[in-house]
Order: sequence, then C-alpha cells, then structure tokens
Amino acid sequence: MYKDGVLMPRQGQGSLLTGVQPFPLTALRHPAVTTLLEDHRALLADLLDGLGSPLHVVLPEVFEENVAGLRQAFIESGADVDILFAKKANKADCYVSSAAALGAGIDVASSAELVKALAGGVPGHRIGISGPEKDDTLHALAVQHNCLVAIDSISELRRLAATARLADRRVRVLLRSRTSGQPGSRFGMAAAERDAAVGLCMELAGHVRFQGFSFHLNGYSPGERAMAANEMIEHCLDARRRGARSAELVDIGGGLPMRYVEPGLWDEFLRQNEPAHYHGTKASRGFSFYPYGGHSPAEAARMIMSHPVDGDESLSAKAARNGIRFLVEPGRSLLDQAGFTVYRVQQVEDRRDTDGYAIVTVAGNSLSLSEPWFNTDYLPDPLLISAEPAADEVFPACVAGSTCLENDMVTWRKIGFPRPVRPGDHLVYFNTAGYHMDFLESRFHDTALPLKAVIRLGDGGASPRWRLDGI
Repeated sequence: MYKDGVLMPRQGQGSLLTGVQPFPLTALRHPAVTTLLEDHRALLADLLDGLGSPLHVVLPEVFEENVAGLRQAFIESGADVDILFAKKANKADCYVSSAAALGAGIDVASSAELVKALAGGVPGHRIGISGPEKDDTLHALAVQHNCLVAIDSISELRRLAATARLADRRVRVLLRSRTSGQPGSRFGMAAAERDAAVGLCMELAGHVRFQGFSFHLNGYSPGERAMAANEMIEHCLDARRRGARSAELVDIGGGLPMRYVEPGLWDEFLRQNEPAHYHGTKASRGFSFYPYGGHSPAEAARMIMSHPVDGDESLSAKAARNGIRFLVEPGRSLLDQAGFTVYRVQQVEDRRDTDGYAIVTVAGNSLSLSEPWFNTDYLPDPLLISAEPAADEVFPACVAGSTCLENDMVTWRKIGFPRPVRPGDHLVYFNTAGYHMDFLESRFHDTALPLKAVIRLGDGGASPRWRLDGI
C-alpha cells in the first residue's frame, strides 16, 4: 500500500521495496482514441474476442490528419517539401491507400514494399527507393515505374544505369552522401566517391537523371538534421557548377520526433527513474530511451527549416534562394496516434508478498510492442479496462508475454494499476502504430501473427466502421 506517496511493504516483505513506487507515465490520447475507448468499448471487446489477442487497431483518419498537419508546418516555414511516408514503419495497407488519396508519396526499400505502394494507388513518380545496394529486381521495377532511387555507391550507380539502358529508359537518382557529423555511417558515399558519382551521372546522362542528394542520420536533433541538409544544398550547388543543372532536390530523411507523453511528465520521469522501478535486472543493464516527451512532428519540422545555416539565414530561406526543393521521409511521426494495441490478460501471478509487485501475463508477446533498435522498454502506461471499479490501493505490476522466454516482457517497468488486474481484463497500449506493431513480429511457438482492424469513426454520431486491413 501507499503511505505519504511511498510504496510500503506488505506483511512479510520486510524493507524490500521501501521508498520505491511506480511512476505514472500517462500516455497522450487523440480524441478519436478517447471516443473509441469511452463510447465504443463493447466494439473493441468484440473485436478482441473475435480476432484474437493482441489486436492492433489502426486509424487511417488520424494518419491523414498528420499528413495534412505536417504539410502545413512546412508551408508555414516557407519550404517547398514533398512528403514520402516511410512504409517500413508499419505494414498496414490502409496507410498506403490514405497516402495515395492525399497525393503523398511513399518511401520503400524492397520490391515487396514497392509493389504494395503501387497496388495501393501511389504512382511511381511519387515513390522513393532507399536502402543500401539494392538488388537488380528492385532496380528494374524502379526504372519501369519512374521511381526516384537513392544511390549508395558507384557500383550501384553503374548497375542501375545498365538496367535503365536495357529498358531504354532514363532513371531518376539521388546520391546518398555521408554527413560531416556522422562520417563513419555505413550508408552513403564519402567525399571522393560522391564527387566521382556526380561525374559519372553526367557521363551516363542518357539513362540517368541526377536530381540531388540524400543522407542518413541517426538521432532526432532538428539542428543536426538542418546542418546536414545544408551540406547537401552545398553539394547541389557544387554539382551545378560542374554542369549538373538538374541538382535541385535534397532528401532530409526521417527522424522527426513525436510526443507520447507530456514533456514535463517525461522530464520528471527521467529525474526519478531508477533500476528498482523495473522487473528483474533489466534496468541495471542500462536503457537508452526514445525521447517520449520530445517535440511534436510539426514543431520539429519548423525547427529544422528555421535553423540558421549561413549566418542568420534559415535553411528554408537558403533553399528557396537557390531553387532547392526538399523531400522528407517520416514514418513514426506520420503514425502519431494513428493506432493502438489491445492485449487480453491471461493470468496474474501476485508476488506482492514476496517481491512487492505482480506479474501480469497477457495473451501474446513483446514482439508485438517493440522498440526495436534501442535496448529499452515501451514506457507509456497501458490503460487497464475492467468491469471492476478502481480500488483504494495501487496494484504494482509488470507485464509479461506468454512465451517461454525469460526476456519476453511487454513492459519491464512496474505500472501502478488503479485496481488489481484479473484474468480476462484488457490492457490498451497507446500510440503503437509507429514501428511497434509489426517491426519484430514473429510466429514464435507457431502462433498466428496479430491482426489489424481498420476503424473509421462514423460521421454525426454513426457507429464506427471496421474491416480487417488488406481486405
């Protein structure tokens, strides 16, 4: 129980958890999500019963709202920017269809992704192809459909040009360059190779249309991304001086952060975070957290474009002065609030008398809720849905998957649930569309992959409409 804000040991616990309490990290919710949870909870329960746990709910209307908002942010910054949704962030077909309807593009990195983008209605000239050393099949599709290909090396440029020559076509290319801030990246060309590639593009002008530069950048710093984009503008200007007058595009990639929780709450979490807040020894091995309380995508876009690059001149002003257009490839940020995940509670092991917290096991596993490239935990609190009312006593628990793996933890952090969790209850994890739903999906134990229910809210109080994604 809690006394004066501190989790006190139950009888038999001794002093094991004295002074330790679950820290609340309340997730932000889009109004559409709130409407579904408050007014249509029975529908969600029926879908979970019929389609299985975990169930991913995807909301294309929120995705469409995000595209419009990001476009507006770039317009207000004075920049000429085309948006390409990075399809790797979520495999759902509904987002591709929404992008096509809005006239947005798609960024792909495989033949399968390219085929899905085309099948979803996105024309080839709005599709960008990234990824290192792409294979000949992907090259051939890119040439056939007039896609824009980011090239990582001289050898790839020669292969792509040969493919275009055989098809008697001209392929559009960007050259991916390493940045001065991350010279050790495995993606892109160093200065000497980049300069040679510009010359080769001009030699191969009959089958290659060189249009500018792109770069790969780890991290979420708007200032660092702006300075990298400025480097690419300078490369475009240098290429023009060498005779490549079509160098007018700079692809700034993705890396637009998004906000899962309020910034003040996030800052307080970081101040209070400690290993005892987590199950087992996970935290003692170290975490590298996503900036859950960071800038919104629109704020980040404005910060990038307004960043001074030459004295007091902003990136967008310099680009406009030199006739440079931008491409941006957001993935996660366009999926902000565009989906959530529901698990059914399978069993609860109450260890409060011995360890001070319970272990809630859900039907499903942690591969359906992944922060794949960080040694981290998905931190925003899940919502407990139960027929039981809230209790006077906080129920501390972590959440485990139902596999036989020790590290199959959906939530390592101890959550302070408002009442004891029971089998059959539901846990809702918010804002999971960006990378969490299917990045690490697996049929481990020969289980089925989770399904995605596409929901659109009805107009004028009508009931929501749903369908399975891809149907």
